[in-house]
Amino acid sequence: MPKLQHTGETPVPLPDFTFALSLQKGILEHIFMEKPMQSKTSFLARLRTALSCFSRALADPDFCRQVSDLLRPSQPQAGGHPVELPPERLHASGLAVLSLLQREGRLIDFLKEDLAAFSDAEIGASARVVHAGCRKVLSEYFAIEPALKDAEGVTIKVPAGFDAQRIRLTGNIAGQPPFRGTLKHHGWVATAVRMPTVSEALDPRVLAAAEVEL
Repeated sequence: MPKLQHTGETPVPLPDFTFALSLQKGILEHIFMEKPMQSKTSFLARLRTALSCFSRALADPDFCRQVSDLLRPSQPQAGGHPVELPPERLHASGLAVLSLLQREGRLIDFLKEDLAAFSDAEIGASARVVHAGCRKVLSEYFAIEPALKDAEGVTIKVPAGFDAQRIRLTGNIAGQPPFRGTLKHHGWVATAVRMPTVSEALDPRVLAAAEVEL
């Protein structure tokens, strides 16, 4: 408790420096030391992460957009459970890519068309238009590289512990790796993804608007 100085007048409390130092120490321990009942991530670790996110967000627009999505207010709750987004809103970016493939390459028109009534020459001419437009969208929003750098048709060695997602074995499979086989297809791996953002005011289900000529 603070001590009192007797001067014949009304006692005046004197500051207790021991109490102040103890309070300051407690605050510092709360900030810099982990508590058993708190998060396992210390304050300094969170500070380093925050500074790292700050610098990366300035340099990387894609990372900044991802962080912005995380910082959006959580969805309202009903009955104590988060409200689930409808599929078209949850996958709005994917629908936007499909819309771009339709706009640039008429991909949906091509895939929904019954090609039985068309000649091979007519299909080939249409395929050139679809190919050019879809390739443009692919190169704009994705960076894609072969899963294996070897040329197709060469004999390669599949080592023990190979990545089963990147390499799929076919044919007569017997024994344990390493294997030797012919590379039939080099596969594809996305090394960068730049999904388009969709305004909340737009209906992502509309992949292509109906056209009415007046």
